[in-house]
Amino acid sequence: MPTRQSDDIKLSALENAMRQFDEAAEVLNVDKMMLEILKQPRRAVIVKLPILMDNGDFQVFTGYRVQHNIARGPAKGGIRFHQDVNLDEVSALAAWMTWKCAVVGIPFGGGKGGIACDPSKLSKSELERLTRRYTADLTDVIGPEIDVPAPDVNTDSQTMAWIMDTFSMHARHTVTSVVTGKPIELGGSLGRREATGRGVLFAVREACQYKNIELKGARCVVQGFGNVGSVTADLLYRDGARIIAVCDVHGGLYNPEGIDIFGLLEYVAKNRKVVGFEGAQPITHDEILKLECEVLVPAALENVITSKNADDIKAVIVAEGANGPTTTNADKILQSRGIMVIPDILCNSGGVTVSYFEWVQDRMGYFWTEEEVNKRLEIILVKAFNDVLKVSLEYNCNMRIAAFLLAIKRVLEVTMLRGVYA
Repeated sequence: MPTRQSDDIKLSALENAMRQFDEAAEVLNVDKMMLEILKQPRRAVIVKLPILMDNGDFQVFTGYRVQHNIARGPAKGGIRFHQDVNLDEVSALAAWMTWKCAVVGIPFGGGKGGIACDPSKLSKSELERLTRRYTADLTDVIGPEIDVPAPDVNTDSQTMAWIMDTFSMHARHTVTSVVTGKPIELGGSLGRREATGRGVLFAVREACQYKNIELKGARCVVQGFGNVGSVTADLLYRDGARIIAVCDVHGGLYNPEGIDIFGLLEYVAKNRKVVGFEGAQPITHDEILKLECEVLVPAALENVITSKNADDIKAVIVAEGANGPTTTNADKILQSRGIMVIPDILCNSGGVTVSYFEWVQDRMGYFWTEEEVNKRLEIILVKAFNDVLKVSLEYNCNMRIAAFLLAIKRVLEVTMLRGVYA
């Protein structure tokens, strides 16, 4: 039986990412120094951002941008606004982006950024000034052929519009391809907002097929009801799945007969929370993870499934909509119990895949229909899932190690072909 280590609850995102890398790397018979090169971030930037607040005072915020690897192409990754953002977290997320892009085979490396702030306490004008100052300080670090940001936690298409505009003013011409996740009117791609959730749906479909589970009527639990969680719940519901529980930061809902997701989405649009929706009973954040179901979708933040609660997970499939929701110790426990985990670097890669589509469309000045975008996404996600499953069966390992093995091999191959410039 795997060792239960309660300290994994306190594991930082970076420590978790490094453990995941190390477990997969042990399987590969390659030069350890080359693996160490792949493991380390290429560049980490910290910027101090003095911002004029609405009350006339100045407040200094800290911003980060990490480029983990650019061997396969420009760095790619979101920007998050959250009070807990720090260098370790951003470094971990940048590393995961490297492997995520490699798993789905798109020509990007990994990057990530963030600003340590509580956006709920900032006005729209303060958020705009903060975003523009952050962009101005990073104009030499980001760009269509260098590093392409995107939305993440507490950022959206408006944030990307401010970044694109600020970067374009410094460049003295419009540069739509500097970011993805933009408004459609500014060169955004149709289908981008739903892409991560849609990718989760495609991964769940493939996993259910492999596990001989009929998705129609299958009990699904969605932990987190932001963009990824709400879109995933919506699409699973449209596919006939029974969504028995959902939750957000305020609390959760449970109905074993299934929640009316269309009604819930309308309720959340008006009330900004799931709590209070009629037709379901309250449930706590801890309880929702322990419900008996076919599919559990953790779609919130990191480290929610740990050695403390992994024994209580009763799902057949865990589909990671969030980045890093499962610790390495929890992974071992879930594997020992026969629970299939679709790892984040595969399961939630729909967002970065359609971000790639947006970048391509911006650079060629020709845009696809939403149907074309969704079809291309499905082709890539289905292939990626089956590529990872094949490696999992070949090496007799879980899907996470298989995904890392596949990604590391792809990045290593390109690195060896390019050589190490010294």
